[in-house]
Amino acid sequence: MQVTLKIQRYNPEKDKAPWWGEYKIEAEPTDRLLDALNYVKWHLDGTLTYRRSCAHGICGSDAMQINGANRLACKVLLRNLGQVITVEPLRGYKVIKDLLVDMDAFLARYRSMKPFLITHSPQPEKERLQSPEDRERFDDTTKCILCGCCTSGCPSFWANGEYVGPAAIVNAHRFLFDSRDEGTVERIELLNTVDGVWRCRTIFNCVEACPREINVTRAIGEVKKAILMQKV
Repeated sequence: MQVTLKIQRYNPEKDKAPWWGEYKIEAEPTDRLLDALNYVKWHLDGTLTYRRSCAHGICGSDAMQINGANRLACKVLLRNLGQVITVEPLRGYKVIKDLLVDMDAFLARYRSMKPFLITHSPQPEKERLQSPEDRERFDDTTKCILCGCCTSGCPSFWANGEYVGPAAIVNAHRFLFDSRDEGTVERIELLNTVDGVWRCRTIFNCVEACPREINVTRAIGEVKKAILMQKV
């Protein structure tokens, strides 16, 4: 099939505003969009800039707007995108160049949620045991790959860049509901703020945007309830 890629280009060092580059390529219907982008970069225009790494939907590097939706370029097939495909950087983040956005603030908010096991009790001789039922309690939010799609799709984040964002809350949820973790008080203090969990307006954009199909809005609601009940 012949595919036309309309890619938003922008180099802040020389461009006054973003512009659209069009590239016509021959591709297989079962090729992924990442394959098409690689072809453009390797054969047509080596200046095209974007992130990529594992190419298997695990690292989250190649998140971008594809036909207006936040998706991973390595997970969508050309046959499902049509013959004219628009590709843009994720909304809400500063564009470094072309499809490459600055994720530093996003990752800083993630780290602020203390995304690691916190314990205050004496260390056991072996591992800290957990039942399958307790593990299942937070299984959904362990799937986050920090691609930034949910936060980029959040209108509350567009309106206020100080909002911690759904991805950070999802990762807080993963530890708040872990039966082995003892850092509930610390994390609730971080989340129970005007720019914390309460800025979520339950719009569900994050659920639609998540390539791992995490029920982000439900997780945020559970965190809100935990704060109100002051127990997890």
